[in-house]
Amino acid sequence: MNNNIDNLNELYEVILKLKTIEDCKELFEDLCTFKELEQMTQRISAAKLLLNGETYEAVIKKTNISSATLSRVSKCVKYGDGYKKFVSVD
Repeated sequence: MNNNIDNLNELYEVILKLKTIEDCKELFEDLCTFKELEQMTQRISAAKLLLNGETYEAVIKKTNISSATLSRVSKCVKYGDGYKKFVSVD
């Protein structure tokens, strides 16, 4: 288990070194498949819509996100700190 934590911390340290959008693009395109990147952007879009007061039905329609994934995003938006700190509401 400790090795997994070490590996996660190493990933976070690499991400913290990124300075530009181009840096992020290069790293994430190397690390992730197109589908994984698409799913992450879908989750951020869903979080923004939820933070703007959209209903589950509207979010699913606008993002094509699954209800199970939306439920997870909703839980993070309500009880987590990450989305609130880093996702700007339009």
